[in-house]
Amino acid sequence: MKNSYPTKPSTIAQESSLNGRTAIHKDTTQQPQGNRFLILLSLIALYFIWGSTYLGMRIALIGFPPFLMAAIRFLVAGGLLFLILRLRGNPAPTRKQWLGAAIVGTLLLAGGNGGVAFAEQWVATGLAAVGIAAVPLWTALFAGLWGRWPTRIEWFGLGLGFVGVILLNLGNGVWANPLGAIALLLAPICWALGSAWSQHISLPSGLMSSSAEMLIGGGVLVIMSFGLRERTPNLAVSQSLWALAYLVVFGSLVAFSAYGYLLRYTRPALATSYAYVNPMVAVGLGVVLANERLTPLEVVAILITLTGVGLASLGNNRRGRWGKMMHTQPKQENRTTNE
Repeated sequence: MKNSYPTKPSTIAQESSLNGRTAIHKDTTQQPQGNRFLILLSLIALYFIWGSTYLGMRIALIGFPPFLMAAIRFLVAGGLLFLILRLRGNPAPTRKQWLGAAIVGTLLLAGGNGGVAFAEQWVATGLAAVGIAAVPLWTALFAGLWGRWPTRIEWFGLGLGFVGVILLNLGNGVWANPLGAIALLLAPICWALGSAWSQHISLPSGLMSSSAEMLIGGGVLVIMSFGLRERTPNLAVSQSLWALAYLVVFGSLVAFSAYGYLLRYTRPALATSYAYVNPMVAVGLGVVLANERLTPLEVVAILITLTGVGLASLGNNRRGRWGKMMHTQPKQENRTTNE
């Protein structure tokens, strides 16, 4: 879902999905060897943890309003991650990097993830996950603002992907509530714009970028929650509390650690392969655990969308950018001693 046009390995994380991922910036020009078992374990963790966060959000929404739920998730996860990194000796972001994190965190987490949480009040988790597969399609278009227009095969993949998104939005499952449908359309646009923009602004490196974006994105979500006068959380719903805890611990902290390990020890194509597995996991969990049902049109739309995303990513891979990313020195302004 998220393979777009990054100029450095760090930005791949931003183009993945809207289930709570943020940018992970790392400044390495060589790829060290990693433990094969840990690499496999990290891949499995990303496939199933990030694929399950859509259902986790749906359960959390039983007791929490969408923006407040997302705000709590990112403030807690971001705060814990920031504290851990500082205790390990990682320097705090500079004022310029905080500003960059504010831009990216607002677009990715408040606009992107917040939009998904809002839409999931009415839209099935599987449809939400596949709808977010449009992120790389929008990212490719936004990348053109900085002169990185798609190739022919990428244009074909983008066109096919958009056809799938249109078909998906024709189904009653998405437009059962117009507000949910609109939110699901706008969420990947916000995420894609933040992804493309992040490549041209100063951000911290490593997980410090993620923690800064989560802290600021969570703060913006709090403002949105109070501004919209969301309902008071029902703390008596224990399953919602457990779901929120799962999103914080596994969806953010554990998954981020696994993703950071993959970025360090594997090629970007493998590190981002979860983008093709997450929608299937989300759809499967929605059908099995949440009794969600898909119409034949929605199944066709899912297949077309993922095929289009795959072709767009194939075009990106043939262009040779994956190899270049692993050997391109990031902009000096983004470099810190964070790892």
